[in-house]
Formats: sequence, structure tokens, C-alpha cells
Amino acid sequence: MKKIILTSVIVIAALAGIFYVLNKNKAKNEAQTAIVAEKNAGVTVRVAEAAYQDMNMQYTSNGVFIPKQEVKISAETPGRVARVLVQEGSRVGAGQTLAIIEGDKQNVAVSNAQAVFNNAKAEVARFENAYSSGGVTKQQLDQTKLQLENAKNNLRSAQLNATDVNIKASFSGVVNTKTIEPGSYVNPGQELFTIVNISTLKLKVNVDEKTVGGIKLGQNVMVISAALAGQQWTGVVTFIAPKADGSLNFPVEIEIKNNGSNDLKAGMYGTATFGNEQLSNALVIPRTAFVGNISSNKVFVAKDGKAVLKEVVSGRNFGDFVEIISGISSGETVITTGQINLLDGTPIEIIK
Repeated sequence: MKKIILTSVIVIAALAGIFYVLNKNKAKNEAQTAIVAEKNAGVTVRVAEAAYQDMNMQYTSNGVFIPKQEVKISAETPGRVARVLVQEGSRVGAGQTLAIIEGDKQNVAVSNAQAVFNNAKAEVARFENAYSSGGVTKQQLDQTKLQLENAKNNLRSAQLNATDVNIKASFSGVVNTKTIEPGSYVNPGQELFTIVNISTLKLKVNVDEKTVGGIKLGQNVMVISAALAGQQWTGVVTFIAPKADGSLNFPVEIEIKNNGSNDLKAGMYGTATFGNEQLSNALVIPRTAFVGNISSNKVFVAKDGKAVLKEVVSGRNFGDFVEIISGISSGETVITTGQINLLDGTPIEIIK
């Protein structure tokens, strides 16, 4: 009996010890969790200070060079390719023959049309003689003259189709693509060649609404290409879109005369620089401070450990920085990263 009682006391003591240890560990874990929660209560963000800086007044925008002239040349008549006279990369002049299509069918059509025309011409002469002697009526004579006119038109059409067997360039340029070889059969409308002229190119760029007002037609613009380091060109503004796109940017086209060796190629990236290198002192913040994009005109300011959403009026775009007209003052701290996790009044923790 005493042995049973002793065993029970030992078991109860062991259970009590285990319970005590578990409670102690639980309290310790809860305390540590509270400390971590307190430390991580704020959203981690990076910040920058709104400040006055001397900013370069130049505005740059990137785009892609396109040829001023580009045309796809197609077959106008069916037939088998007899000869191809140019290759990809060949320089061609306006009116130069690029390929010759076998014209047997077209020549037969010309011969038939010529025969019909000759017969109609003879008929008119015969009816005119008969009319002068009263053998036919004026209506019959007019009918033969109408047939002669139709035969003449058909002959001209057949002759034009026969000349279409020679595929010619419509302007001077370079053969960019060739899709036929001797012996291949072509149908009307089938694309045969692409001719491009890169002696003059266009650079299409987008300009924001705050800058487009200072750009004029005929204005000179400095243009460079990253692919051609150390070279620069002077372009001329030839088009300014009267309507902005969905992101409030205005498409602008710049025309550039290529150099003698045509170093600029269509499809290269180019950078246009508008304005001069004059400096202007302006209150600016990083463009990454804006919520969403610059056109939102909303930024978060760090104040008393919280994120405060403010509406601003933005001005000129200086690349990585944007001018602030109103809404925040010099010395205020704007949040540049982490805005996706913020609401007005969200606690924050600033990291370096």
C-alpha cells in the first residue's frame, strides 16, 4: 500500500514539474513574440529628402529608328520567275528591274488583243465606205466605231499586263528582303521584295505633357545611338502629335540625315536630347517617390513614424528627379520604396 502511495506522489510531482516548465517556456515565447511584433510593427521603407538642386534643363527621350521610305513590292501578274537580278543588301535605283517573270501568257494575250484591234479597225474603214454610198446606216457605223474603241482599250490593257512581268523598284534604296528564286511561281499580290531607304531616318519618341509645350516644328535636336558610341547627329522635329496617349505622353517624330556610310540602321535604339545645358534651381524629389506613376501626383511623406499620403503638383521631368511645384516643402522626407504596402497613416520603419 505504501509503495502505491509513493509511486503516485512521484508521478504527481513529475507532472507538476512538466506543467511548470511548459508554462514558463510559454511565457518566455510570448514575451519574445511581443518584442518581435513590436519591432516589426512598421512597414520597412526607404526615404529621400525633398531639396533644391541645380538641374540640367535638357530633356531626353528614347525611341527606335525607322526608315523614311519602306515599300513591299508584290507581283501584279501570275507567272514563273525567269531571273532574279538583285540580292539582299543590293543597292537599287528608282525604276531598276529586280526580277523578270515569264510572260508567255501575257504575250499571247497581247497578240490576241492586237488581232481583234486590227479587225475592228478594218471593219470601221469598210463601214465608212459603205456609209458614204448609203449601204449602211449611221447607227451601224457608230456601232463599229464603238467596237474599235473597246478593242483599243483591251489591247492597251494587255500591253500593260505584259510590261508587269518586269518587277521594278519604285525608289532608290537597299533590298532588305527577297522571297523568290528563279523557277518559283508567283501569284498576284505575293510579296517579292522589301526596299528600304535609310539615307534619311525617323526617330519616334514620346515626350511628356510638361515638356511638349517647349518643342516646335523645325527645331534642331541632338540625336545619338548607343550602338554607335562617339557619334552624334542633328535631327529636325517634323511631327508633334496633337493628342496624348493613355500615359499623357505625346509622340514626336525627328528626321535625321544619315552619314555617307549609312551607319545608322533602322531598328537601332536612339536618344533625342531637347533643349540646352542651362541649369535651373528647382525643388525636386526622386521619381520613385510617386505612387504608381508621376501622373498620379501622390507621394507618401514620413512623419512621426507614419506614412502620410500627400497630393502634389509636379513640374518638369529631370530623368531620375521630378520638380515639385506645390504640395510638399524643402526638407520633408518622402518615401521612395515600399509604397505598395502603405496606406495613409500606416506605421513605418525607415531603413538605410
